Amino acid sequence: MEIEVLSKDYVKPLTPTPSHLRTYKFSLFDQLVPSAHIPIVVFYDRPTAFSTKEAMRRLKSSVSEALPDFYPFAGRIMDNLYIDCNDAGIYYVEAKVNCSVRELIGKPDIQLTRKLLPAEPDDSSSEGGTHIAMVQVNEFACGGIALAAYLSHKIIDGPTLVTLLKAWSHTARGHPQEVKPSFIRPTIFPQCDKLSPDYILGIWPSALKVGKCVTRRFVFSAEAVATIKARAASPSFVAHPTRIESVSAFIWKCCMRVTEAKEGSRKPSILSHVINLRGKANDESPIPEHTIGNLLWVMTARSDQEADRELQSLVGVLRAGFLGINIELFEQFAGENGASKMQECLDAMSKVYEDEETDYFGFSSLVNMGTYETDFGWGKPMWVSPGGIDGEIYQNLVFLIDTRKKGGIEAWTTLGEQDMALLEADQELLSLASLESSPLELM
Repeated sequence: MEIEVLSKDYVKPLTPTPSHLRTYKFSLFDQLVPSAHIPIVVFYDRPTAFSTKEAMRRLKSSVSEALPDFYPFAGRIMDNLYIDCNDAGIYYVEAKVNCSVRELIGKPDIQLTRKLLPAEPDDSSSEGGTHIAMVQVNEFACGGIALAAYLSHKIIDGPTLVTLLKAWSHTARGHPQEVKPSFIRPTIFPQCDKLSPDYILGIWPSALKVGKCVTRRFVFSAEAVATIKARAASPSFVAHPTRIESVSAFIWKCCMRVTEAKEGSRKPSILSHVINLRGKANDESPIPEHTIGNLLWVMTARSDQEADRELQSLVGVLRAGFLGINIELFEQFAGENGASKMQECLDAMSKVYEDEETDYFGFSSLVNMGTYETDFGWGKPMWVSPGGIDGEIYQNLVFLIDTRKKGGIEAWTTLGEQDMALLEADQELLSLASLESSPLELM
């Protein structure tokens, strides 16, 4: 697969940002997030009602039209503390790919998919600040399109990403006001000067690994997910587990079996799950669905060596962890005293991650968030790819995302090479999940 870059540009907001909005301070939650860019690649079939050239034109013009509502995204991050909303624009690349979109996703390859992402612009410098959004629109030989982006995690979490894509696609279809972002978080969760931006990186040193990691896609059909949910249900633990609880517990069980096979004995195991806090506020002061920025917290669940590791029991452990992230905890993070409460919680969390003899598995999810609802005017995505992990420092991670066919789940799983080899051979896992199957099979 060869990619030819056709143009590089900066797309600015259609209307200038008012002067009183020039500085956007990060919230307490943003302050703790490491400065990194998260990848996303969204694949579309070729348009039939108009040309691919027209589709490319609409994409570029509509992002400019949508940006005034998302004004910080066109600015630059300064000192990891605020955004200079200077309307410098998002980095925008157009490229041509010498194969068809179905050829690429018919046999998905994570490394090839990552090549569709934009390279960092030549004029990047620490003095000028960090880009928030970098986009590359790839036109395939068949007329299909892949929208690929790196987005700064300092202000864009998973729900924010989905809000941006929904607003952009609605604007492209001529309905710009249907998704309105909210920027209220910095007033509710004010920044704290005493909390180091790198504080959170020191919380889980035992969870970080150095070496060669491997990412694989385990694809669960809607029927497989229903089977796992039925097996996970129990009147003694959780009568009606969710898809996320059931699939997470199932994968955790398989990963713990990998550790036991490798080590020759059981080890304690910690599962962490990132939770969207947007639904945790009370009715009197709700947090809008399309609130922009990081509004996430981490739940942890533990399984000791002697613990029951059957699926129903593990789902019960997960449910207890999820229930611990409640309105009361959420409200304690708000206001001027929120930082001290957050530091107290983070200190407690660091104790969970200080045991080098414990296995750690981190889970995150975009399930049920509408990733396949982003229709720019020529149909819903063929496939949404989170891009995978690339690097020599990694964590054991599982990222859950919907399949295009309703009810299914893709589990993007990152482990060390030896662990992944064992997981790929796990017969219980393979009886319910297909390994690296084509998204075309689930359309």
